Amino acid sequence: MTTTATLGTPRRAQPVQPTDSATAALRPLDAGAAHITSGFWSLRQERNGAAAIREAYDLLEKAGNFSNLRIAAGLESGEARGPIFMDSDIYKWLEAVAFEYGRNPSDDLLEMQREVTALVAQAQADDGYLDSVQQIQGGVAGRYTDLPWSHEMYCAGHLFQAAVAQVRATGDTGLLDVAVKLADHLDATFGPDKRLDVDGHPVVEMALVELYRVTGERRYLDLAAHFVEARGRGYTAERGKEATYFSDRLPVREAVTVEGHAVRAVYLGAGATDVALETGDAELLAALETQFASMMSSKAFITGGLGARWDWEAFGDPYELPTDRGYAESCAAIGGVQWAWRLLLATGKPVYADAIERFLYNAFLPGVSLAGTEYFYVNPLQQRADAHADENRSPAHGRRGWFDCACCPPNIMRTFASLDAYLATTTGGGLQLHQFASGDFAFDNGAVRVTTDYPWSGSIGVEITETTGSWALEVRVPAWSDDTKVTVGGEPVAAPAGEYVRIEREFSVGDVVQVELDLTPHLYAADARVDAARGSVAVERGPLVYAVEHGDIPGTAVDDILLDTSAPIEATKVDGLLDGVVTLALSGSTPSTHAETAWPYRRVDHGGADGVGYPGANANRPPEVPAPVAFTAIPYYAWANREIGPMRVWIPTL
Repeated sequence: MTTTATLGTPRRAQPVQPTDSATAALRPLDAGAAHITSGFWSLRQERNGAAAIREAYDLLEKAGNFSNLRIAAGLESGEARGPIFMDSDIYKWLEAVAFEYGRNPSDDLLEMQREVTALVAQAQADDGYLDSVQQIQGGVAGRYTDLPWSHEMYCAGHLFQAAVAQVRATGDTGLLDVAVKLADHLDATFGPDKRLDVDGHPVVEMALVELYRVTGERRYLDLAAHFVEARGRGYTAERGKEATYFSDRLPVREAVTVEGHAVRAVYLGAGATDVALETGDAELLAALETQFASMMSSKAFITGGLGARWDWEAFGDPYELPTDRGYAESCAAIGGVQWAWRLLLATGKPVYADAIERFLYNAFLPGVSLAGTEYFYVNPLQQRADAHADENRSPAHGRRGWFDCACCPPNIMRTFASLDAYLATTTGGGLQLHQFASGDFAFDNGAVRVTTDYPWSGSIGVEITETTGSWALEVRVPAWSDDTKVTVGGEPVAAPAGEYVRIEREFSVGDVVQVELDLTPHLYAADARVDAARGSVAVERGPLVYAVEHGDIPGTAVDDILLDTSAPIEATKVDGLLDGVVTLALSGSTPSTHAETAWPYRRVDHGGADGVGYPGANANRPPEVPAPVAFTAIPYYAWANREIGPMRVWIPTL
């Protein structure tokens, strides 16, 4: 094994760490070299660590996750509880615990980690197999008999990721021992000249690559590559399942877009990108770039939310992006970040950093309350008046403390706890800043301190705190910033939108690079093929998509408003609202009357009675007279933190 960490040593760890031989354009910073110190993301990390992660221990116990492991270990008797993939929730939580310990160490976190790790080890079979629900329900004879649905390798993948996080963040190798034993079992069971089929839910691919990166065991990388190449070869269809849903209709390197279950698709993209990074497979990487571009151009909501359909949690057809029934699962947003980060490392292209920003602020962050302990499973862009909470995941409930299918909460926890790692990289002895948060960032030739009130302010100061020799500082200029100003020691530097400003010189300690991003609010219209948003606009300010919530429209309903696109938009910082946000003042109108009618359609072409085709409907209905109205928009991520009610991102226009 290549790791030599000391037991119990806290380190801010990297979830993705390509080997020295990987064909990466950019490299993550070393462990402990990135540190968010204050501001927007720091507050959310603090609440995640202080409340959510610790509360999840009791929630996992209550839901039966730990009980399943104890039954599998022979410590208890009983029936398995919950979905087949219950173990994965534990592993994502253990990953969060490890990253949080590295970020903010405490004895109780280490104690929880070691207690649960010991339980996992006790549940593992002698031959390395581990899946508590399957062990309870099917025994040895039931292993891998329903791979499209069983999630056996999905659970294994999350175990591998947790084990890697533990080693990197805490130095503990207890879970790594379990992971290696299970990975060896998988390698003995699957691959060329063995079983060729694949798990129905990807994640083991990127997990095996990361396990290879920690242990140096090439067999794990080869097995990950096998699982990537085995998809699209008919194994799912042979079992009578719909291949599209499982991202198994086409070989990965032949696919030109994403399809099927959204989380499965983006996890597969991330894992395949890891394989391409470590093997230098340019053809595979080019195919993945094509798929990501197709996803963002025709299958992503303006928030960056992924997955159009409640049915099967799936991507829909191109431009099928419904507002009130959009799924946009929180886990899919996290998978989007993971995939985009790997593509950024592979290529260095700023489009992937732009995508990460959109995912984080507008697709990931809405999935958790400001308190950090309640969650949305799905994140639609509209909730209508009188919406009925018809099932456990419905946002009409408001955010929930847990779910019957609890994949999202621990996924959110591990993302917050590891967020420091996604802000900056290094290459060629220089430093690249991709995301903006107050913090300290170190690399081989120096260190910088970033100071900012982003996303409320576009002012970002980068102070050189350590330096050796000549090196290049690169700062991303978001594509949305029309008029960016960058100065070094007061001297202006060109800053084109959607590119990196590159400043190469022999810096001195105390030098400051000042960036002023343009946060002018803008209105956005969707492509005409996005039928659900036709005739409407969305409002953005900087990286944030905005929404109109029912409490911010005096005297009228969210469903009724029409936006005056010619009216100015005024931005105001309101410190006492929703942890302190910038609100946008908008103007428009609403019908003076809005009575229910017998038929909600009326002729608009050339006279005649309304309601033709539906006798007596709306006959001679008087025209509606619009009444002026002023209303306020808040950042979309913050909706439903006061009370649950109507909300919309896309606003019809006058």
